[in-house]
Amino acid sequence: MAIESQNYINRELSWLAFNQRVLEQAKSTHVPLLERLKFLAISSSNLDEFFMVRVGGLLLQLKAAVASTDPAGMTVRAQLKAVRARTAEMIEGQYNCFLNQLEPALRQEGIERVTLKNASVKHQEAANLVFDEEIFPVLSPMAIHSAEDFPLLANHALYVCAQIATEGSDSHRFVIIPLGKVIPRVITLPAENGFRFAMLEDVVCHFIQSFFTGEQVVSAAAFRITRNADVSIQEDAAADLLHGMKELLQQRKTADCVWLEVDQDAAPEIRKFLQTCLEVTDRETCLAPNPLDLSAFMQFTDLEGYDHLRDPTWTPQKSPQIDPTVSMFTTISEGDLVLNHPYESFEPVVRLIEEAAEDPDVLAIKQTLYRTSRNSPIVNALRKAAERGKYVTALVELKARFDEARNIEWAQELEEAQVQVVYGVKYLKTHSKVCIIVRREPRGIVRYMHFGTGNYNETTARFYSDISYMTCNDELGTDTSAFFNAVTGYSQPQPYNALEAAPIGLRKKLLELIAAEIERKKQGQSASIAAKLNSLVDPQLIEALYQASQAGVNVRLNVRGICCLRPGVPGLSENISVISIVDRILEHARMVYFEHGGDDLMFISSADWMPRNLDKRIELLVPIEHVGSKKRLIGILENYFKDTSHAWELQPDGCYIRRTSPSGRSFRVQEHFYKKACNAIKDAEQKRRTMFEPHQPAAKREEV
Repeated sequence: MAIESQNYINRELSWLAFNQRVLEQAKSTHVPLLERLKFLAISSSNLDEFFMVRVGGLLLQLKAAVASTDPAGMTVRAQLKAVRARTAEMIEGQYNCFLNQLEPALRQEGIERVTLKNASVKHQEAANLVFDEEIFPVLSPMAIHSAEDFPLLANHALYVCAQIATEGSDSHRFVIIPLGKVIPRVITLPAENGFRFAMLEDVVCHFIQSFFTGEQVVSAAAFRITRNADVSIQEDAAADLLHGMKELLQQRKTADCVWLEVDQDAAPEIRKFLQTCLEVTDRETCLAPNPLDLSAFMQFTDLEGYDHLRDPTWTPQKSPQIDPTVSMFTTISEGDLVLNHPYESFEPVVRLIEEAAEDPDVLAIKQTLYRTSRNSPIVNALRKAAERGKYVTALVELKARFDEARNIEWAQELEEAQVQVVYGVKYLKTHSKVCIIVRREPRGIVRYMHFGTGNYNETTARFYSDISYMTCNDELGTDTSAFFNAVTGYSQPQPYNALEAAPIGLRKKLLELIAAEIERKKQGQSASIAAKLNSLVDPQLIEALYQASQAGVNVRLNVRGICCLRPGVPGLSENISVISIVDRILEHARMVYFEHGGDDLMFISSADWMPRNLDKRIELLVPIEHVGSKKRLIGILENYFKDTSHAWELQPDGCYIRRTSPSGRSFRVQEHFYKKACNAIKDAEQKRRTMFEPHQPAAKREEV
């Protein structure tokens, strides 16, 4: 396959365009004020991870003298140059938004950041008291005599560097004060009304002379570093994956510094000292206004007394398909279920696994775990099931980036409860979201499955959009058993009847489905493709979509983040449109639809269309053949393409333009889904009130 570089958008620049859309939410006056502050914090946190992983990876490639270009035809050096220019522009935009838009608006609402050099006597005294009683006794300055004894600094931790005059000499010495995690970053100050606060680093710098009695502090400034997190375990050399992952976590703590952020008012001597010790240049240094690390303002979304500055609460609704008084096994056996999270509660998924742990007829539970919550009820249910003598298998992916430590902890606790724990598959990440429960029933052995597009995490399920599909379909049950046997037994995967899995056949299946739409279009049949993804990067799939467009197939894509495809290019992709929705709920579901001559094909998946998902991860593509479930998912997918409130349209040049409604009446898909979920449960309750239903004993009800 020949790749024409002009037909592709660079993935790093595409990701930065996504983060710009997040930042635009912070700038929008249509968004409640504290939600705008949250979006600013998210854009800052996103950028931190981008430097850790993507910039870190490019720097490693540069160090290794990688000569190849990306599909967009850019060399590593060219990508770094473009990324640095774009991130500098973005950081400037973040601080312009914070200092010139959000802070003045917050001040009008009584929320004010106090800078101590301009503070009133009252606030000065209050800050001094906090410093003397809560800060000074805790912090410990570290003297630095040379670059060789420079301390090991924690990734993304906040520090203050002080320049101290040397008595009887024109030279200076430097001291670093770690601010740690014990003391709150935001120091509350007295206020008759509203909320006044100072930042911890401002308080420390203002009273820093207290640490150095008898010496002169010439200057002091806050700084933080970002270390390269693009390090991976060498699985060939790791006899014990658990031990190897612990070593990897240690490696991250000592990885090279890829980004240095320093207060823009820092003395040149401090900046040069830090650059020398951390071995970075001006290219890897950002001089930013105070306060550094805008992600710290995420905590303000929970500020008490300011509900009018937040979005109204969207409480996940019960599904009208699920009666809480009826066993989940009974409900699923009566018909397949689709849940649209977070508008519909994730609770039935948790309840299914908790019921399985207690049910004496359940023989086995097998489940993948990629990212879980801190006190996961699902993990607790698996532990309880094992303790009750059930056959429990948990495939815990230790290589889930930035969740490795938590997954190691869960894996060890599950092992102690006699759960059969499998630490993923060698060379691959297990990213699929699937659970199978084997149950003995009067009709024989029945397998109940849950397939998801998101993680088994009841916390993130409240603010990530995802799809759950629950079924006891025999064909899917056979395939799911074969899937677990392959990944836990390290056996050769066998062809599936209905499922498709990466890295063996998922890309091939998608290419075949796209080719089938092209062929149907040529034969005069109805043909179209619609997909909802988080990222589209894979060159083979992009080329196939270009071919579909050239054949006249209408292709609609909803891609939240990275999209390397160029839509709307005459002769190449004029039949392809791409939108991206950025709203209060993080779009996370993966769905794909093929018209197939009128015989609709609908799938959900754990996989994005990226080489890493299709070649280096274990993913699932799940067909939805149950008529009611298929119809509902097609309706959900169609609604996404109607959004004119928070949707952005990708242009051929890689830019995004906010979509508007020609009629002036905007349609906000997330609000639509929430209202629909609320109305559905109201209608079901109203219907229930108009029916007479006698009480039955639980055992008899299960038999009906």
